[in-house]
Amino acid sequence: MNLTRVNLFDVPLRPILLSHPSCILVSKCFVTRTSTGVSPSILLPRSTQSPQIIAKSSSVSVHPVSEDAKEDCQSNDVSGDSIRRRFLEFFASRGHKVLSSASLVPEDPTVLLTIAGMLQFKPIFLGKVPRQVPCATTAQRCIRTNDLENVGKTARHHTLFEMLGNFSFGDYFKKEAIRWAWELSTIEFGLPANRVWVSIYEDDDEAFEIWKNDVGVPVEQIKRMGEADNFWTSGLTGPCGPCSELYYDFYPERGYGEDVDLGDDTRFIEFYNLVFMQYNKTEDGLLEPLKQKNIDTGLGLERMAQILQKVPNNYETDLIYPIIAKISELANLSYDSASEKAKTSLKVIADHMRAVVYLISDGVSPSNIGRGYVVRRLIRRAVRKGKSLGINGDRNGNPKEAFLPTVAEKVIEMSTYIDSDVKLKAPRIIEEIRQEELHFRKTLERGEKLLDQKLKDALSVAVKTKNKPYLDGKDAFLLYDTYGFPVEITAEVAEERGVSIDIKGFEVEMENQRRQSQAAHNVVKLTVEDDADITKNIADTEFLGYDSLSARAVVKSLLVNGKPVIRVSEGSDVEILLDRTPFYAESGGQIADHGFLYVSSDGSQEKAVVEVTDVQKSLKIFVHKGTVKSGALEVGKEVEAAVDVDLRQRAKVHHTATHLLQSALKKVIGQETSQAGSLVAFDRLRFDFNFNRSLHGNELEEIECLINKWIRDATRLETKVLPLADAKQAGAIAMFGEKYDENEVRVVEVPGVSMELCGGTHVGNTAEIRAFKIISEQGIASGIRRIEAVAGEAFIEYINSRDSQMTRLCSTLKVKAEDVTSRVENLLEELRAARKEASDLRSKAAVYKASVISNKAFTVGTSQTIRVLVESMDDTDADSLKSAAEHLVSTLEDPVAVVLGSSPEKDKVSLVAAFSPGVVSLGVQAGKFIGPIAKLCGGGGGGKPNFAQAGGRKPENLPSAIEKAREDLVATLSEKLG
Repeated sequence: MNLTRVNLFDVPLRPILLSHPSCILVSKCFVTRTSTGVSPSILLPRSTQSPQIIAKSSSVSVHPVSEDAKEDCQSNDVSGDSIRRRFLEFFASRGHKVLSSASLVPEDPTVLLTIAGMLQFKPIFLGKVPRQVPCATTAQRCIRTNDLENVGKTARHHTLFEMLGNFSFGDYFKKEAIRWAWELSTIEFGLPANRVWVSIYEDDDEAFEIWKNDVGVPVEQIKRMGEADNFWTSGLTGPCGPCSELYYDFYPERGYGEDVDLGDDTRFIEFYNLVFMQYNKTEDGLLEPLKQKNIDTGLGLERMAQILQKVPNNYETDLIYPIIAKISELANLSYDSASEKAKTSLKVIADHMRAVVYLISDGVSPSNIGRGYVVRRLIRRAVRKGKSLGINGDRNGNPKEAFLPTVAEKVIEMSTYIDSDVKLKAPRIIEEIRQEELHFRKTLERGEKLLDQKLKDALSVAVKTKNKPYLDGKDAFLLYDTYGFPVEITAEVAEERGVSIDIKGFEVEMENQRRQSQAAHNVVKLTVEDDADITKNIADTEFLGYDSLSARAVVKSLLVNGKPVIRVSEGSDVEILLDRTPFYAESGGQIADHGFLYVSSDGSQEKAVVEVTDVQKSLKIFVHKGTVKSGALEVGKEVEAAVDVDLRQRAKVHHTATHLLQSALKKVIGQETSQAGSLVAFDRLRFDFNFNRSLHGNELEEIECLINKWIRDATRLETKVLPLADAKQAGAIAMFGEKYDENEVRVVEVPGVSMELCGGTHVGNTAEIRAFKIISEQGIASGIRRIEAVAGEAFIEYINSRDSQMTRLCSTLKVKAEDVTSRVENLLEELRAARKEASDLRSKAAVYKASVISNKAFTVGTSQTIRVLVESMDDTDADSLKSAAEHLVSTLEDPVAVVLGSSPEKDKVSLVAAFSPGVVSLGVQAGKFIGPIAKLCGGGGGGKPNFAQAGGRKPENLPSAIEKAREDLVATLSEKLG
């Protein structure tokens, strides 16, 4: 047998590869893995009659490559969709399981958004969960916003991008990963071998030998690089390893010397990164070899498209350019002849709308916090860029309408092979974008005028003081809080004018103004003092709670304040790990069961009772949290675990009612609505969903009627366990925020009504729910609505409570129940009339006081005089203070300037400035004048040139503020009068 090694540089595209350890040597064939696990099949070239491989039994098959096959590999189809498909098929044929892209909203609490293809596999790489498959391949949507300022300016920066990856979980390692990467690049995608450069970690001699000797890459095209560039770590400790990266050379004619810099963006583009997880980094910084070595790779789809489609940047590939073309049409521009500034704006809008569409599709709505802030920021940047391009209104020329929905439609049209669910959610996505754009446009013009003035002031001050111009953090916060300008947009505009921003000052204002704290993460601590993970020594908990509400179990571990103990006694708060349990652990929106653990006295152990008030889950280990009510509990002892039957029934009722509610919402307001969160509690249920308006009364009534009809139908629920793919094929809906096993999921079905993937507890028959009532419907964020409702026993309690309240109300008002509404309306009308009368009297009193103090007015100026009155009016309320100022301006001769202050309540200051036309004509404006005075009282405000109001929270500073106002007003007017 003629066995040879072929250097891929000698024969640039000959597809030869030793693709698996079970192969001893291969000639004129390339090896692919199968997922069947059977002995390899060997297919020979047409001209060959004998096998050319010696192989052990494995999951590898060898396929020869004919000239026809090579032509197929080097397909002329280089579209983005084709590149994605060919990548996945390449690794699928080598035994990789093709998995779907994970959501852009990750389960990992340490990151805000999905930023890498490996993120969904992080628990496997860290050894937290067992692998489901030996190796996998994905096309993962990712979002990164850390270099947003480079989007549109460079050839390859994006917010949303697709990372194509192949992953090995202890299956194959460095040799296969390197060879397949080369085969994919030079054979499947047909990249010329002399244009592909390789970087390796400076100490990774193993990778060097594979690239040089096994693959045949010339030494001059292999670059050793340092830890910063070519060594991956998961943190200060944990899995880590060297990297190897593939670069495409656009200009090989520039040579191959030692001084070649792979970081030169004008010549090279990195397109494929291979991470070899082979070490565990200890706290001492030592690198210990991992027992299970893993592979994590990423190939940038947009970058490979740029290379294969031979365009100057990622934006001009078929993945993005059709979106740019649509925006150009709206802007009445030709991309090719547009200025560089206009091209940048076109790219930014296209890039941001790709990200926005997929983020909203994955359940993120515009808001001022977290992920929602990312969406809002991207939309608002796109709106500003659209305005700079002269886009005014929608494609029909309606200036009052939004233009971004038209762009979003193009993104959605192109989503078929990226995420097929996007088209199903199109109405909601488009409407959320439309509402956000229109909302921002209302304040954009006013905000831009204010920002322009603030920047002019900053530049003017800088000239006078000879310092660098900067925008005060308080002004940046005012633009953010009042006009909806993300601070990043303010910074961009300021930078264009040569002004920096006081970011620290802005952050201080943000912290002072913050009214809502983010909900704390519910973390189960399963670590002991030396940080050894106790879960390593505890088997998974067997859950019995679907079929039984009590069970005998053995105590496997006890934790007090996170530390393991052997025994706990009466009064101790404790976390208990059992070998089996009927207790449901909090998950899927359903709160945990409550109940008791009982220890019987039998001579060998004393009697004990533990009340369980919470159950959390760490992986598949249940942690029962409770208090020892009597006796003592020890590790190794047997307990009777008993769930509170009544509370479990309440949870079951509310969970099934939640499923019915989701089905009813889809029927009444549209199939595109989807769950955005839920709570299943003992006393109520809460359901958050995507929708862009409040529900009408008749819609809420229709939803209630539908659900109560389904309850009366007394339909038996069906529960089955299926592979995830089969469940989705059957039409099962996934629950928000849940991650599912590919091989086995639980499906809960109300036949003819609802089918959902759900691990929660449910009633056996809808009749057990008894009745359903919506108690509130409200908006909780832009595009997110919330319904709270009660069912079953909670419904009865709610009705009884309302009936009791109505009885007391009837007694108090001395009317029948049917007359309560009209009686309350009459009382409100009487109250409004009384309040108006009181307000009128206060205004008259204030005007009288103003008349009394008008003789305190003094004049400023000589040839031209202005009457000035600056006084405090004690406890006069804000409206009356306004009336007093207006009276003084109308009765004193023009020109006149009036500033009044008062403290109507504890911790409250009111200020008003009223300037006559003669004063305003001098360039003195009430709105600008009153703001700094209000700051002295811990507040702020503003208004028009002739009239402005402000407030504060420090009445003790009012006297000094009034004095300051008098001094500043005199000085300003004196300067204007010369």
